[in-house]
Amino acid sequence: MSRISTVDPASVDNQVAEIFVEINAAFGRIPNLFKTYAHHPPLLEANWYKVKRVMMEGVLPRKVKESIAVLVSKDNSCSYCIAAHEGALQSIGVSSEEIKVIETDLDQADFTAKEKALIKLARKANSAPLQVTDAEVRAARTAGATDAELVEVLGVMEVFTAFNKFLDTFQVELG
Repeated sequence: MSRISTVDPASVDNQVAEIFVEINAAFGRIPNLFKTYAHHPPLLEANWYKVKRVMMEGVLPRKVKESIAVLVSKDNSCSYCIAAHEGALQSIGVSSEEIKVIETDLDQADFTAKEKALIKLARKANSAPLQVTDAEVRAARTAGATDAELVEVLGVMEVFTAFNKFLDTFQVELG
């Protein structure tokens, strides 16, 4: 059971209503994550802006970003984000079987060598940032990753690390 209420979209001010319209247009609904952030509209606005810029723009394929969202969330044990982003992977055509491969044996998943190196870097940065080695960063570069892609991949990791902690602290229910 959630430790905090969600904000009813029918009772919000114009600023939040405008953001909710954008979120609804993007997802076909307003996830409870954003309904919870709406208690503090500046944070809702900042996080929605970041989701748009990190997840919906950039050069990395959405499949890579959604996979990072799932794997970082698995590493952080955030069931909300795991379920939400497994669903997002399915919505872009990734089968349940392929999602299982991504989660259990990334080396066998359908990604390029560069994408695998970037995903591995994001996971390591999430779980042990001070243990990321020069060799791991170099491996991503050798596989073809640019500095912009390195920053983008850690941006995805950063978004989900923050969301995982927020959602788990408040025990926000998927919805």
